[in-house]
Amino acid sequence: MKRHTLHLKAPDNWVNDPNGFIYYKGYYHLFYQYFPYGPRWGTMHWGHAVSRDLVTWEHKGLALYPTTRADQNGCFSGSAIEQDGKLYLVYTGVRYEVVNPDDPHTCLDEQFESAQLMISSEDGFRFDNEHGKEVIIPPVTDPAIGDRTHTRDPKIWRGKDAWYLVLGSTMGEKYGEVLFYRSDDLHTWTYVDKAWKGPEYGWMWECPDYFPTEGGDVLLLSAMGLLKNGEKEKNQSICFPVTFDEETCSLDIPDQYQYLDYGLDLYAPQTALDKDGRRTMVAWVRMPRVTEEGWIGMFCSPRVVEVKDGHVFFRMHPNIRKAFSKAVYDIKDVSDDGYMASFELEDGETVTIGGYVIRRTGDRIVTDRSNVYPAFEGAHLVSETPDISRGTDGSFHLEVLVDSNLIETYVNDGEYVISNAVYDLGNEIQYDGDKKIRLYTTSER
Repeated sequence: MKRHTLHLKAPDNWVNDPNGFIYYKGYYHLFYQYFPYGPRWGTMHWGHAVSRDLVTWEHKGLALYPTTRADQNGCFSGSAIEQDGKLYLVYTGVRYEVVNPDDPHTCLDEQFESAQLMISSEDGFRFDNEHGKEVIIPPVTDPAIGDRTHTRDPKIWRGKDAWYLVLGSTMGEKYGEVLFYRSDDLHTWTYVDKAWKGPEYGWMWECPDYFPTEGGDVLLLSAMGLLKNGEKEKNQSICFPVTFDEETCSLDIPDQYQYLDYGLDLYAPQTALDKDGRRTMVAWVRMPRVTEEGWIGMFCSPRVVEVKDGHVFFRMHPNIRKAFSKAVYDIKDVSDDGYMASFELEDGETVTIGGYVIRRTGDRIVTDRSNVYPAFEGAHLVSETPDISRGTDGSFHLEVLVDSNLIETYVNDGEYVISNAVYDLGNEIQYDGDKKIRLYTTSER
């Protein structure tokens, strides 16, 4: 099967949300939403990729596909846990009530219902799709709790004395919310409580992920209809430092949020603990155009999530930095796997990577992909961070991961990150500052 280094990309056709991210029996498993019949969204299956180190990935084919009434029109997003040596996947199954007569992979007017299912595996590779599925949470029937159609994307974890699960939902398609459930045995689940903010935070919250860190608890979610500025991607992933009470499942969410990534291309993040206990995040990179090779959709590099003084950092995973640690002195010497560029920027300085522009304006980093991105109405071309903390010398330190379809700019060790999908990237670097750009490639070259 296809192997990818640095960024996991679609094996062919279409991929979106990462699912079932877990370190299990010596492998990192990353499942993902996959439409195997063409390079467009359709009836969801789960593709499967594995890695020993979070750097080099190998696709392993299909893991889940529709086989029951509850998931007959798609196996949608979910997560994974380990219990008694088994790998358990929980996910949203969708059943269309009115199928689009012109396209059996879509429904008419959002007439469908969603249930939450579970399936297990003894080794993490083989799943009994024909006989091994179980509905653990049926479609929501109480409108005071959530929505029968738009309740999805279970994220599961082990608490102090029980299993917990959070779902994304909406209250009457007016504002998003998260629903918390508890179970003693993984099979019987009880609704406990919910949390929300209001209409200005999006009409639907999907792909929620709650987790603790040493610096504080974090809630990640993908808010539908968050942006109202006319750009294409009005649905955005955001994060909050939060306070969670496990006994009551009450969640205190502040008013202020951060974007997951200030390039605004990342969506549907999911986290897991790596083998050393670091909270590690991956996310889907939204792409506007099918590549020449016939695929669309990929994933960002893994990032370590930390909280410091109420700010959520997304730091480059040390395995990535270690893999891209061989210094080279010419862009021609970098490997086909991509490369890392490291440099400092003073106010007013600019670096251009193959037509992609990174500049510092005051206390912000601004990127411009106008030269390496398809032009269309509403395209998001220019990205910028909020004001950034100055280093002791007043400069900003940037580490930029570059491959043919994605550039990730880590600012001050993950204080902020800007990730942008790109196309037709050139093979040159221009720098108008007086400091040296350091280039790194994989040691295997």
